[in-house]
Amino acid sequence: MTPTVAVVVPCYGYAEELRGCVASVLAQRGVEVRVLIVDDASPDATPEAACLLMEGDERVEYRRHLSNAGLIATANDGLGWAIEADYVVLISADDLLAPGALHRAVEVMEARPEVGMVYGRTPYFETGRRRPRLGRRWWGTTVWPGARWIELRCRSGHNCISSPEVVVRASVQATVRGYDPACRHASDLNMWLRIAAIADVAYIRGKAQALYRVHADSMLRGMLNGSGGAVVDLRERLAAFERFFAVAPRDGLDLVALERTVRRALARQALWQASRGTDRDDPDVPVDELVAFALETCPEARSLREWWGFRLRRRIGAGRSARFPPFLATGAAHRLAGHWRRLRWRLRGV
Repeated sequence: MTPTVAVVVPCYGYAEELRGCVASVLAQRGVEVRVLIVDDASPDATPEAACLLMEGDERVEYRRHLSNAGLIATANDGLGWAIEADYVVLISADDLLAPGALHRAVEVMEARPEVGMVYGRTPYFETGRRRPRLGRRWWGTTVWPGARWIELRCRSGHNCISSPEVVVRASVQATVRGYDPACRHASDLNMWLRIAAIADVAYIRGKAQALYRVHADSMLRGMLNGSGGAVVDLRERLAAFERFFAVAPRDGLDLVALERTVRRALARQALWQASRGTDRDDPDVPVDELVAFALETCPEARSLREWWGFRLRRRIGAGRSARFPPFLATGAAHRLAGHWRRLRWRLRGV
């Protein structure tokens, strides 16, 4: 029998983009797709756009909230409907699935019953600009034991998944249930950790699995780019990990060591951002808040090399420290490390 994939499309104010998103789902081959549009009381023409889509294809369903419930509640509403299928996808109404994405992901999970989640490369694009290349072929698949994938996430402290590229086995989704409302802006990271705690994770190399639309005026981007946004981002990621540790199964995971690892990683990131803000004498970088976050997050923060680098910068003086030769070399090393991390993510997904 052809595997069934239930695709949940939360929508708030994306009437113009909704048609393209749903079309990218309905065009998938090799699987049987069903689509549920969950309209979170959009103030635009989303109802009209959704009804046209529903009239044009019987695979499309539509549900509208009477009042705005927020993204997490909207997503969870759709996930409750989706778990009756074999596989589940949640994609925002302004994003797109790449051709063949669902067939590739399902093929992996049909062959590997231990895999509960598949993701892949997700190029970013902006409306009105040329879309990025999706890649010509599927290079292969990397499968990570769930515990190993969690360890890598704790080492980096970052989320390596955008979201629309993820396909989850429905039985796994039913076990971990929905998104955690306590994780406001990193609920997806928390979800991936919970899935990896009970199943293996696969990454499709090469051909892109989805396209992620970037909005210059999005609320989340404005929140993170504003004054204090760096601290908000760090705190939200820490909260996602902490909530995971609170519910994670004890078997097979050294939760104490993992929590120490992620706290250390986030503290190092905070101190490095504080150091760069000092080098540039940038008033928009909340240096004192970043340092305070590092100290309260990681008990051993004062033993980290980033701490000593920050202290030395403070002694040299804001703005002048950028011309200190050792710090020039440190900055170059960090840039090279950033390039390597992006290349590694493109090749291996972590």
